[in-house]
Amino acid sequence: MRKAIKAAVARAISAPLTLETLQIEDPRAGEVRVSIIASGICHTDIAMRDQVFAVPHPIVLGHEGAGVVESVGADVVHFSPGDHVVMSYSSCGRCSYCKQAETAYCNFFFELNFKGARLDGTGAFDAGPDGIHSHFFGQSSFAEYSVCAVRNLIRVPKDIPLELLAPLGCGVMTGAGSIMHALKVRVGESIAVFGAGSVGLSAVMAARVVGATQIIAVDVNDARLQMALELGATHVINPHNEEPASAIKGMLPEGVNFALDTTSRPETITAAISALSSRGSCGLVGVSPPDDRISIAPMEMVSFGKKLQGIVEGEVVPSVFIPQLIELYRQGRFPFDRLIRFYPFEEVNQAIYDSETGRAIKAVIRMEH
Repeated sequence: MRKAIKAAVARAISAPLTLETLQIEDPRAGEVRVSIIASGICHTDIAMRDQVFAVPHPIVLGHEGAGVVESVGADVVHFSPGDHVVMSYSSCGRCSYCKQAETAYCNFFFELNFKGARLDGTGAFDAGPDGIHSHFFGQSSFAEYSVCAVRNLIRVPKDIPLELLAPLGCGVMTGAGSIMHALKVRVGESIAVFGAGSVGLSAVMAARVVGATQIIAVDVNDARLQMALELGATHVINPHNEEPASAIKGMLPEGVNFALDTTSRPETITAAISALSSRGSCGLVGVSPPDDRISIAPMEMVSFGKKLQGIVEGEVVPSVFIPQLIELYRQGRFPFDRLIRFYPFEEVNQAIYDSETGRAIKAVIRMEH
């Protein structure tokens, strides 16, 4: 039966989300309804609020949800009411990329995650003439409940608080996965991480786990640079004080084997490429306006065999990778909980503001059922 829920609705560019009462439908075949316990706030949520991409408004955003399965639809056999789950991005499971376990590059990734509806155009909310859109990243977790496909879900242990696990579904997974899976950083190699937010700091922690011996964090926020040192960075650079590429070459004359840009700022990406060694690789994970451009010297790329690589969601399969991160957390080797600051659901706009201004590294809103 339909359920009345509270949700945060994005109705206008750069405007505060509005807390509203909506009706959410029962799960259909292959879907579950999840009682959301917490949801991380990602800069992608902010970008979609501001329609950096053509995500339809009004819409319920949120794509780092964690909660408890409340009910299941027909044909659902792998999840049951009471299961603890983390929610991640959606994929079709049928296209050539999904069949090769490259779900982040699903042929239907945009439609499933940014269209604001199921593939058939239907939504989860009965909001009258407003037509409030759902299924952002397949979940729309800025709400007390979410209806999503089973492919969005990862079952997690019940002995770890769900509010801690919520950020694993996107930002933390992206940073760690970029190091471990996409770039494949190995023991003894070097990396510079540009941007020490939740994605960048997750990358720093992952670089330490895999055994990188030089881990350089670059950010304009000294407090975040201090956090980077505590989490595994061997060196830090504040661009307000020194030019990053020159500073990196001062430490490592040949340059770094890898660079990861989390900022999507063209000038920062240029610096990251300049800091690479011969045969070095630079990964890009940031979200930027479609008309942003970067300046690359082809001779530099060709002469030194440098590589530039776009990375979506760390190129991981969430159902495999998130349990691995949880085990690393249990062992004390991946303390992502240090990034988190909690807010009650009613303060979602404050949480977003603190994320935008850098006051919070990873803001997580908690629901009260």
